[in-house]
Amino acid sequence: MPDDPLILIVEDERAIVRFLVASLTRQGYRLRVAESGQQAIAMIDSRAPDLILLDLGLPDIDGIDIIDHVRSSSNLPIIVLSARDRENDKIDALDRGADDYLAKPFGVGELAARLRVALR
Repeated sequence: MPDDPLILIVEDERAIVRFLVASLTRQGYRLRVAESGQQAIAMIDSRAPDLILLDLGLPDIDGIDIIDHVRSSSNLPIIVLSARDRENDKIDALDRGADDYLAKPFGVGELAARLRVALR
């Protein structure tokens, strides 16, 4: 439905994309997927989603650079989903403007709760 929140998934691992699409579609979210940083920036600039789920380890651009790009012009909610689980990586992403950070692997229930909080 057009009123359901639009989430941009920025992730290059197809298994994770399939998992997220299956899980979030069942919860009523509309989804778009970008498999690279350049593709994500083009999608964000052309039609801003309601929220971004962002992997930091992309093939062409570091996810931190995407956070910087978004924050230069928007307060769009960003939840980082990353295999980088060192405290310094989390702090850097949050300090640069991410709203939340989930280290992989994560549970669907926790992700769903964090989405609800970010979209309030």
